[in-house]
Amino acid sequence: MKKKFNISGPCTPNKHYMISPQSRCANIDVLIEEQEYFVLHAARQTGKTTFLIDLVNRLNEQGNCYAIYCSLESVHKIDTPEKGIPAIISSLKDAIDFHPTIVEKKFVQENSSSEYTVLLKRSLNHLCINLNKPVVILFDEVDCLSNGTLISFLRQLRDGYINRSNIPFVSSIGLVGMRNIRDYKAKIREDHETLGSASPFNIVTEVFTLNNFTFQEVNSLLAQHTGQTDQVFSDAVLIKIFDYTQGQPWLVNAVVREIVVNILKSNVTKKIKSAHVDLAVQTIIDRRDTHIDSLLERLKEKRVQKVVEPVIIGEDSGYDPLDDDYQYVIDLGLLKVENYRFKPANLIYEEVMIRTLSLIANRKMAEGNDFNIKLSVEKGKINMKKLLTDFQTFWRENSKIWIERYQYKEAAPHLILMAFLQRILNHGGTISRELASGRGRLDLCVHYNNHRYPIEIKIRRNTKTIAEGKEQLWNYMDTLGCETGWLIVFETRKTISWTKKLFWKNTTIKKKKIHVVGC
Repeated sequence: MKKKFNISGPCTPNKHYMISPQSRCANIDVLIEEQEYFVLHAARQTGKTTFLIDLVNRLNEQGNCYAIYCSLESVHKIDTPEKGIPAIISSLKDAIDFHPTIVEKKFVQENSSSEYTVLLKRSLNHLCINLNKPVVILFDEVDCLSNGTLISFLRQLRDGYINRSNIPFVSSIGLVGMRNIRDYKAKIREDHETLGSASPFNIVTEVFTLNNFTFQEVNSLLAQHTGQTDQVFSDAVLIKIFDYTQGQPWLVNAVVREIVVNILKSNVTKKIKSAHVDLAVQTIIDRRDTHIDSLLERLKEKRVQKVVEPVIIGEDSGYDPLDDDYQYVIDLGLLKVENYRFKPANLIYEEVMIRTLSLIANRKMAEGNDFNIKLSVEKGKINMKKLLTDFQTFWRENSKIWIERYQYKEAAPHLILMAFLQRILNHGGTISRELASGRGRLDLCVHYNNHRYPIEIKIRRNTKTIAEGKEQLWNYMDTLGCETGWLIVFETRKTISWTKKLFWKNTTIKKKKIHVVGC
């Protein structure tokens, strides 16, 4: 069977190109042998389930224990332990009934559901006492548990662990999900029982995570396709794939599959070009597959807005590594931290985040209901004076109404301007951005017909804003090697008239021309 790049469900060695799961997370085998409990957490679509299934299969083949994989996805939103614990037991029973090597399947006893506070522990006691080898259970999708169900689940596992020297219990347990066990307190509503100062699962020996693919791992993955088909990924193509995805496993597979299957129509004799990577990425962004949509839904959450909005406008978010909201966004995989600053996890997530948050403006501008002006291009160059003067007019007439449409009101000026500039893409241009919290501005560059137009966006906070903006823009222009740039400053003071808000001033700093545009 020919292998393929997988973008749906766990990878299977004989069907899919894949990185060895065992190489992605070392030392778990040692913990299992030492009968320890552990946590494995990672963002969505990073290969957790593939890793678990591979681990279970290897352990069962070795024959030293009975390894069981149990997904708790079906228990999602069953908050009450009276219903949640029996649902967990039902999922476990299915896993045991279809286990390839467990013959003695005495698991669920005739216990009343009213005994839910001990039902899971007793069921596991009876399972372990009837088997001739240690039991290892890997619980996947533990994030699906919440409130009373989560508390009771963790307490019963801890109870069984503490007393296992006298009463047989599970030898090793892995809790697997998007979040670290310390962050499960977010799954408890304030008006319900809390986890308390002592976690009911403070028996974890170690916490593991699955990182994105390294550059070398992406190279190894693509080399498998080359080995099977002789279709080569050049260094330039490989670098571009990694630059776009930063090794996020689903994105890597999705981009390459789009090229091989859809763009090149599975014709392995055709050469893969850098332009194919750009086209594949654009298609994935436009298509918004389930993986991306599920992430973007999180942008509506207030705790996510708290972290993401400062990244868009470049403000200091006051990053606190102990704040659960910050850790939550990192665990989602939307953002990453570099030098104590948040920034989008990769270029694809950055683009879909901006487009999603700018969706209202994009749709209205496309419809022409509020604004309908063709992009001005003269002799192959963008007429930035006309483009931004048009925006000033639009902003004066529509800003109050449009800002009210946005959940991210602080970032609304940036998002509306980027939606305005998005029209450039429809005329063959591209936009690159530098998003990061704490930078004090948003830098972006419009690319059109081999010309670059650096733009810096700032919110006026005080009298120093414009002076700081000029210096920052000059540095950005110097990095890009550009001689002309545009500083766009949004006025926030309500007492200032539109006559004073809207201005256009030209200045030259160290031989570079800067246009300051007031909005």
